[in-house]
Amino acid sequence: MSRHPHRWQKRAGRVLVLAVLMVVAVLLVRQARGTDWVAVAEALRGYGPAKLAAALGLVATSYALYAGYELLSRRQVAHGVPLPRAAAIGLVSYAFALNLGALVGGGGMRLRLYRRVGLGAAKVARLALFAVVTNWLGYCVLAGTALLLGQVPLPGAAGAEPAWRALGVAMLAAALAYLLACARWPSRRFQLRGHGFTMPRARMAVMQLLLSSLNWASLAALAWLLLPGDVAYTRVLVVVLAAAMAGILLHTPAGLGAWEWVFLHAFAATLEREPVIAALLALRGLYYLLPLGVAVLGYLLLEARKGRGRPRRIPERPRVTSRTAGLRQADG
Repeated sequence: MSRHPHRWQKRAGRVLVLAVLMVVAVLLVRQARGTDWVAVAEALRGYGPAKLAAALGLVATSYALYAGYELLSRRQVAHGVPLPRAAAIGLVSYAFALNLGALVGGGGMRLRLYRRVGLGAAKVARLALFAVVTNWLGYCVLAGTALLLGQVPLPGAAGAEPAWRALGVAMLAAALAYLLACARWPSRRFQLRGHGFTMPRARMAVMQLLLSSLNWASLAALAWLLLPGDVAYTRVLVVVLAAAMAGILLHTPAGLGAWEWVFLHAFAATLEREPVIAALLALRGLYYLLPLGVAVLGYLLLEARKGRGRPRRIPERPRVTSRTAGLRQADG
């Protein structure tokens, strides 16, 4: 009897997601019918070599920062996989996660590639959790600050300013609580669904925040570069953060439909539709599809190098407590 309500909840959730996707699809079809696609193609052709080179530089910067997530995870979990291979696994997993969903890329792909070099599932789970926390730590700080300052990108949202500000406070409080917990209980172990995890030290948490914030800022800089006109960067940053959250809520691969809806509505009063659509198409091509092609090649190379680069055995960092610290001081 206890499983029956749970089954209906899952079905209701799927129906709700499907209904939202259908609504978004209808809205996008309506937008597409009223779009001058010749003007969209003209806007795409207007991206010169210098702008494309700068855009590719921002793409490389963002992916390099995400590789930094993986290297921080390597240090935190202490698994000993060589640095180049760990960074490559992080990049491949990120590209697949963006295009096919976090379950396939961030979870399944990372698990397969690490298992190929002998890393256990428990450590891979810790790596994945650490990367997820890193990614959303910077997001919470940036988005929470924007909401607290009343920077809501969608038109008609001004009437709900108290609710948006409350959400901003909650996001900032969550990020601050994580940082304080890392400072108060460094290296403290805890259990989550049968897996043991270790709380990072304060210095590691600050690095997480820094890398994540720069990554989101780089993605927003890419969107800002591709958009036309004199649009403020801070405005584009807020729109990118809102689009990312909409993509998570809709649970569509690559946030398909969510990014288009948010961007078109956010800039409806200031920019023409066709250049915005061109910027979104260029963004998807440069940030999603091009890295996915590189990731497929990287995945094949990692598969071909099975058995090489196996992890060195690195002992877990001992938990530091007031008692052990006192014993060390006495021994000294």
